[in-house]
Amino acid sequence: MLVAQLQNQDPTDPTDPTQFISQLASFSSVEQLVNANSRLDTLLTQTAISQGASLIGKTVTSADGTISGTIASIEISSSGSVATLADGSTIELASGVVIS
Repeated sequence: MLVAQLQNQDPTDPTDPTQFISQLASFSSVEQLVNANSRLDTLLTQTAISQGASLIGKTVTSADGTISGTIASIEISSSGSVATLADGSTIELASGVVIS
């Protein structure tokens, strides 16, 4: 947007310098927010991995009690986490699951 304004500005009526500085400050703020969001996403991913790793070897029971066993591995995705048990069965780690 800023580049388009600079390319198309009328030489007889240049952009107000205070408005120009304000736009630059706004772009800088947006860039900082994008960078902060990226860092937060990385932190959340690292936290999920750490929490998942701490569950390996624990006993898990599904919410309805039909599946139970020792967690062999954890798969973490944007939609949630799934535990694979030592016997090969899987349990989605969601509300109602018991981990001990």
